[in-house]
Amino acid sequence: MSLLPVDEALNRILAAVPEVVGESVALGEAAGRVLAAPVVARHDQPPFNASAMDGYAMRAGDVAEGVWLKVIGMSQAGAGFAGSMGQGEAVRIFTGAPLPEGADTVIMQEEAERNGDLVRFTAPARLGHSVRPRGYDFAVGRTILERGTRLGAFQLAVAAAANAGTVTVARRPKVALLATGDELVMPGTALGPDQIVASNSVGLAASLGPFAEVVTDFGIARDNRAELDAVLDRIFASEPNVVVTTGGASVGEHDLVQAALIDHGVTLDFWRINMRPGKPLMFGTRGRTLMFGLPGNPVSAMVTAEIFVKPALRHWLGLADVEPLRLPLLGPTPANTARRHFMRARIVVRDGVTGLLPINETDSGHTSSLAAADALIVQPEFDPGQAVGTMVSAIGIGGW
Repeated sequence: MSLLPVDEALNRILAAVPEVVGESVALGEAAGRVLAAPVVARHDQPPFNASAMDGYAMRAGDVAEGVWLKVIGMSQAGAGFAGSMGQGEAVRIFTGAPLPEGADTVIMQEEAERNGDLVRFTAPARLGHSVRPRGYDFAVGRTILERGTRLGAFQLAVAAAANAGTVTVARRPKVALLATGDELVMPGTALGPDQIVASNSVGLAASLGPFAEVVTDFGIARDNRAELDAVLDRIFASEPNVVVTTGGASVGEHDLVQAALIDHGVTLDFWRINMRPGKPLMFGTRGRTLMFGLPGNPVSAMVTAEIFVKPALRHWLGLADVEPLRLPLLGPTPANTARRHFMRARIVVRDGVTGLLPINETDSGHTSSLAAADALIVQPEFDPGQAVGTMVSAIGIGGW
C-alpha cells in the first residue's frame, strides 16, 4: 500500500467529522466554548446618550469665554437628571451618566470654574465632545459575535454587555484514550527491566482536553488480544465520540490494534501517511465515532495529534482552520526525503526579527526536543534544504 499524502489524509478525516450540534449554556459557564449560533444585540449600548467623563453637560452653543451658565442639577450613573435643560443652563454629570435632554456636549471638570450654582469654562466647547451616543458600541439587531467564535474573556464581556444570559455553543466530543504495549508502565511507577514510562496519554489529554467535554484515559492494554478486546469493549460501551489509541498502529507480529479495531466494527480508512515523524497512523470510523490509531513513539504520537486529531476536533466545534505561520528561518534546514517533514522549531526574536530556529533532532522518541518547540516547520517532500532568511511555513503547536 502506498503512503497517503498528508493533505489528502486530513481532508478525508475532516469529511468524516459530523455537523456542529448546539447546546445552550449559561454565560458564566461558557468560557473556552465555541459559539454554534451568533450573539445578537437585543438593546442599544449604551442605551442612552452617555457622558464619557466627569464634568458638565450643556449646549455647545451656550459656551463662550467669560460666560457663566446656571447649574440646575446633577446626572450620575443610575440616577439621571429628571428634567430638561434649557438655554444658558448646565448639569453636573459623571462618567456613564445619561446626558440630560437638551444637552449636546460635555466639558470635563478640569476645564470648569465653579462659583456656587454657576459654572464657566476655560476651554471652548466642541459639539458632541465626551458624549457616547446611544448605540455607539452596538445597536439592536447587530451581530456582536459570529458563529465559530471561541469565547474568551473579552468575548464573554461583550456578550454580557449585550445582556445574553445564555449562549448557544457547540457540543464538545467525548474523547477516549488508550495506550498499548507490554513495555509500558504508568508515570510514577518504578521501572523494571525493559520497561518505559507511558507518556503519550498524559500529553494527549492535555493537548485535546480543551476541545473535549471529557477525556477518559483507559490506561494501558498489553500486547494480548484478549486483554485488548476487553479494554475496547469498555471503551465503546462508554459511547465516546473520538477514540485515540497509541502504539500498535503498524502491522508487525505484535501490532494487534488494527485487527482488534476491525473486529470491533471499525471501518478502516487508511493507516500509513507520507510524513515524518508519524508514518503509521490509522484512521477509521465506527458509526459516528472517529477512530485514530497513533504511533507509539511519543514525538510521533504528539505530532500526528497536532496535524490530524486537533484539526478534527476544531472542525467538530465549528472553528475555522488555522492558517500556517510564515516566518523567516533563523537557522538552515537540511535536505528532506520523500516524506513531508514536520520539523521541530522554536519561535525566537533575534535583532528585532521574529523567526524560526530549527531544532536539529529527528528521533521520534526524543521528547525533550519536542517540549522545547513552539512550532513545526512544514518541510515539503524532496525539499533541498533552505538557507537562513528563507520564508517558510510552520504550524504553531501546543495551543488552539
